[in-house]
Amino acid sequence: MWVARKIFHRRYPVIDAHRQILPACVVLALAVACCAAGAQAPAKSGADGWAIEIHGGAGEAEWLSMDQPTANAYRGSLGKALAAGAAVLEKHGTAMDAAEAAVEVLEDDPLFNAGRGAAFAADASNEMDASIMNGADRAGAGVASVHYTRHPIQLARAVMEHTPYVLMAGPGADAFSKQHGLEQEPPSYFFTEMRWKEFEDVMRKSGRAIPPRPEGAPAAPATKPGGSARVGDGIQFSHAFGTVGAVARDSEGHLAAATSTGGMQGKLPGRIGDSPILGAGTYADDRGCAVSGTGVGEYFIRLSLTHTVGELCRQGKMPQEAADQLIHRDLPALPGGEGGVIVVGRTGLPIWSNNTIGMFHARQVEGGKAEVWVK
Repeated sequence: MWVARKIFHRRYPVIDAHRQILPACVVLALAVACCAAGAQAPAKSGADGWAIEIHGGAGEAEWLSMDQPTANAYRGSLGKALAAGAAVLEKHGTAMDAAEAAVEVLEDDPLFNAGRGAAFAADASNEMDASIMNGADRAGAGVASVHYTRHPIQLARAVMEHTPYVLMAGPGADAFSKQHGLEQEPPSYFFTEMRWKEFEDVMRKSGRAIPPRPEGAPAAPATKPGGSARVGDGIQFSHAFGTVGAVARDSEGHLAAATSTGGMQGKLPGRIGDSPILGAGTYADDRGCAVSGTGVGEYFIRLSLTHTVGELCRQGKMPQEAADQLIHRDLPALPGGEGGVIVVGRTGLPIWSNNTIGMFHARQVEGGKAEVWVK
């Protein structure tokens, strides 16, 4: 054996040399690879990095008379919701989590017709709707006519993640919400004086009796019938289409959309609009774009509006072109077809399109500053 080993090393001396040289080569190769990797991973720009856009509803003539204190209040609220979603994306969170986080803030804000600031059905109840969709696998779900869930968008996601359904409504959805431990609130939590004044005006103008205030709501303030609707410190404003929503693209390139609403003022109990319906008020597909809408829900449903925008993007149209086709051509072709959408594609800046005088919206992209539009 000793003779064999001696002969082997004498015939193949290079092997011993390799044993000594190899560690040094490995270290050098690793160092080169690390440097190369760093050089090939520059910071993403807004065109291909994460991005988010939110909206707080749209409207018509009321935008023309909006005073500065009101505009400032909405600007601050939109900025807060946008920051919540952007914070998720900055930490490499998912588009789903970012869209949900932004909408939750809007649902907590009484300025918006969603969650706490929900509109009233003709019987003075709050019937809230929401939906959420993941562009990565096109999974999603919606909830309609829910009464007690503080964040309806959380309930929509729970339906998506814990059931095979895409839509739950009414008492069954309320019970499901409680079973899954989501935060519940009494009717008085969702009551705001501003929204109630809007409701009274709608009922009065349509010749219908105004029902009693919801149980637990504060007593009526000493104002004349038909007085200005106010919330907070003198803020007054009512807008026709009070839906809220968010679309997001995360650092992995995945898309998501979320939408939530308190419904239509003075509607018949049980009426459901587009917001909880995938393809009507909310849609997301990584192959195309993510879309959230606000407007007259019946028309959005008839046009499968958000799905149609998504399909046009998937076929190669730019998000702005696809959105404008639906909002400025197809929607107005239906008498009464008004509203708007926000859209984010696989690359590029998030965009918006509306055929109303105004629409609350805000956006931010990776490496960029928050942009907020109120009027």
